[in-house]
Amino acid sequence: MLLDRLSPRLHRMLIVTTLAATLIGCNAVDRMAELGEQPPLAPIENPGERPEFASVSMPMPAAQSPSHLANSLWRPSARAFFKDQRAARVGDLVTVVVNIDETADISNSTTRTCQFSEDSDITGLLGYQSSLGRVLPQALTSGTDIVNLANSNSNRGTGTVEREEEISFQVAAVVTQVLPNGNMVIYGHQEIRVNFEIRELTVVGVVRPEDITASNTIQHTQIAEARFAYGGRGQLTDVQHPRYGAQVLDIILPF
Repeated sequence: MLLDRLSPRLHRMLIVTTLAATLIGCNAVDRMAELGEQPPLAPIENPGERPEFASVSMPMPAAQSPSHLANSLWRPSARAFFKDQRAARVGDLVTVVVNIDETADISNSTTRTCQFSEDSDITGLLGYQSSLGRVLPQALTSGTDIVNLANSNSNRGTGTVEREEEISFQVAAVVTQVLPNGNMVIYGHQEIRVNFEIRELTVVGVVRPEDITASNTIQHTQIAEARFAYGGRGQLTDVQHPRYGAQVLDIILPF
């Protein structure tokens, strides 16, 4: 068969090309089906069933069973005397406030200089120094430096990093898991469609119940293992992305 006569490299390239063409064809069919239509919103679903959802496992202290005292309104393990409306159980909601305004300016400069010089004089060379003229252009004589080494090295490096980020938004997250020590894993996803463009907000992390304010909000700086994603999909995002062919060539071409 023809495939059997092809080299392994050409065989792999043919497979990659076929897969790329299939993906491009599927994407083209999907885009053709949405001509003149707004991009559909994702359906509301259980966050625990999403592909990116994963249970969090962290070092935890030994679980302690709560003890109740007779004729007492206070429970030793209770966090408050009266029950509040802040998020505390799986399924509760909490509002995440993200205000990122960071500026970084880093400049490094390094200079390194090294010089080396060494001369070696062997006066006799066991009497064979004059016979070297048969091999070397000029014979060696007594007192001549047989070894003369010199080296000079200079390196200089300069690096500059300038970064400025400013992100501000709020998103409601749902408690998906309560860890043994009381900390909670939250997951929030929000989609906003404006004309033919959808903006997506995603927040994932671990929070302490004590950090949640009385208005049931929490700052992004108080979220451990925080993951924030702000992106979009639609006609504007599609135009800004390079074509699949250009991406494939950018990966394959070595220059």
